[in-house]
Amino acid sequence: MKVSLEQFDKAFENRIRLQIMSVLAVNNSYDFNSLKDLLQVTDGNLASHLKALEKEDYITITKSFIGRKPNTQYAATQKGKDAFKKHLLALENLINQQK
Repeated sequence: MKVSLEQFDKAFENRIRLQIMSVLAVNNSYDFNSLKDLLQVTDGNLASHLKALEKEDYITITKSFIGRKPNTQYAATQKGKDAFKKHLLALENLINQQK
């Protein structure tokens, strides 16, 4: 079976967006600073990739305060989880095709 490139989601072509969705797929939510530390990226770099995923409706953003400190939480939407699973399946099919 030949894998069509159309099965891959352009939103996950970037390593950082792929890592963000990997984290959010296995956690209910994750805050900005924890994501930044885990992925070892700058504030601006992380923010731009999160915005790209939000634009696709793959993640939701919840802003709140803990005491006086702002806290931003990110979570994968069902649409995002489904798209991520489909992308991973396409990768798996491509790998299996090469065997």
